[in-house]
Amino acid sequence: MQQQETNHPVDAAEVPEANLDATLEPAAPGGDANEPPSIELMEKRLNEATKKAEENWERFVRAQAEMENVRRRAEKDLQNAHKFALERFSKELLAVVDSLELGLQAASAADANADGVREGMELTLKQLGAALERFDVKPVDPLGERFNPEFHQAMAAEPTADADPNTVIRVFQKGYLLHDRLLRPALVVVAQPVPVPAQGQA
Repeated sequence: MQQQETNHPVDAAEVPEANLDATLEPAAPGGDANEPPSIELMEKRLNEATKKAEENWERFVRAQAEMENVRRRAEKDLQNAHKFALERFSKELLAVVDSLELGLQAASAADANADGVREGMELTLKQLGAALERFDVKPVDPLGERFNPEFHQAMAAEPTADADPNTVIRVFQKGYLLHDRLLRPALVVVAQPVPVPAQGQA
């Protein structure tokens, strides 16, 4: 008579420990994720970070040096520009000075005449005006123009029927502009209406 086999539940305690671990948790590829990095890996990362920091510092130092060079070049260019402008202006004025000296010599001559001296002065004044114009210095001569307080300074107001009210009828002294900026206002006399006599007055 054969012995009848019976099915009994398997107790977890009866399963070997190694087999149980293999059944419940598969092995993680590449080692345990919670395992701290090795000293070699940490040293590698530190060397890479140090190298990157050194490269960034070198870039910063080069940028600072370049900015300093640009600043120095700009200052030098500005100084040279001012110096060059003064040199040009001085040369223009020297030509005018030469003309004035020649005019004085001609006026001091025994055979000097007023017409010759006046002509020489006119030529010198024209030369000076051309020199100023080359540096964008322009005169303000508003005779017959509408009075403009931005460029004119009224020295007096004169009643007249020959000009519209608030019109410049005489210029005592010309004004001057430098690159459209006022250097000196023109000194002028402005027209005002002629007073109308009251009725009953002669």
